[in-house]
Amino acid sequence: MMNYQEAWGFLDNLQFFKIKLGLESMSQFLDSVGNPHRGLRFVHVAGTNGKGSVSTTMRTILTKAGYKVGLYTSPHLSCVRERFRIGERFISEEAFARQASVIREALGERQITYFEFATALALLWFAEEQVDVAILEVGMGGRLDATNVITPLVSVITNVSMDHEQYLGNTLAAVAFEKAGVIKPGVPVVAGLAPDESLAVVEQVCQERKAPLFLLGREFDAVRGPKGSWEYRGIDHSHSLAGLHCRLTGGYQIGNAALALAALETISETLPVSGEAIRQGLLSVSWPGRLEYFCLADGKPVECLAEVAAGQPASLRRYLLDGAHNPAGVESLRDALVSEFRYDRLILVWACMGDKDVAATLTAIAPLADRIIFTRPESERSATPEQLTAILAEEERSKAQGAATVNEALALAADMAHSGDLICVAGSLYLVGAARKILLGEVAS
Repeated sequence: MMNYQEAWGFLDNLQFFKIKLGLESMSQFLDSVGNPHRGLRFVHVAGTNGKGSVSTTMRTILTKAGYKVGLYTSPHLSCVRERFRIGERFISEEAFARQASVIREALGERQITYFEFATALALLWFAEEQVDVAILEVGMGGRLDATNVITPLVSVITNVSMDHEQYLGNTLAAVAFEKAGVIKPGVPVVAGLAPDESLAVVEQVCQERKAPLFLLGREFDAVRGPKGSWEYRGIDHSHSLAGLHCRLTGGYQIGNAALALAALETISETLPVSGEAIRQGLLSVSWPGRLEYFCLADGKPVECLAEVAAGQPASLRRYLLDGAHNPAGVESLRDALVSEFRYDRLILVWACMGDKDVAATLTAIAPLADRIIFTRPESERSATPEQLTAILAEEERSKAQGAATVNEALALAADMAHSGDLICVAGSLYLVGAARKILLGEVAS
């Protein structure tokens, strides 16, 4: 049997195989290890943005309700164990190595992709642990994603916007068609789609497969109330709840929370949850690296005051980490910076993949920044600081500088910041993962 480091290394080596969308090899492999997914109950979560927030919200609420809940998400920030959870605990190093060894043995001479391997590992672990329900987040698209071998209790499509065009298509309708591939005959669908061509595609697929569709803003809704509260107006009015509060930062998280509650409502006969479990769960949800706000003083976490106040220690630094990496995600980050945070100056630490829509994301956020530090995480796909600077409008280039490593970028930002400034680290989950590990340590400790 491999040990943990050997197992992680074996998995990492699979990244050299190109992304391969399709279900045939995944189905054949699962058949060779006893089809662990056949005896499990699932919730399947697809969409462009918000999948992780919706998934972890459901996991937290169901755990508060007393269920044993598996959660499989991707990607991880710094440690592969972050992808696999049951309740509040991550997979142990021993369990990861054991399940990875089972997979390697069963593979023989066959090849498998990184994501197929990780998905199989999650299914094997959840089956071994006999979870009450497993929440699976789609890796890319949906129709041909490795997670799509399951038949869930409910399917969720958070939203559809342009991303991964080289795999999913270069029109909104094409992307929506791929994401609608998670819809199964007769299985209810909960969605947060905008009234555009993506909704038309999903409605057509739901009609063809006789899958009931419940749409945010139509069959259920999230209505803002006083003092940051909100009301969930359920599909069935008996499931409505008022006076709710979300722990996750960002105005859009109310919509994500409503999607989670609607999904839970559709499966309430199988997995009932109380109003109290919902309230406690919403106040307990944590999703690192997504509009994650914290403060450090002398390098140690301290309480963040709601407003910038006089008398704070000179060493205090305020951070906002956000993994937004596509135009829709960056627009949400921009909205949050404008409406939800107060600061003297915004210091932006930014990196992104060279194959993303770099200009659209960077030009949306750069005008808000007083200083910009470009860096490059350890990835061959990362754009260089020089490439990123060249994208800026000429009048904005004077406020930008480069840093060779993430560590250097964070040190530069801390040196130039004052206690009233906000250091925003964004543009890439690789960057956010590296920065968070430096500033706060591992997520999966």
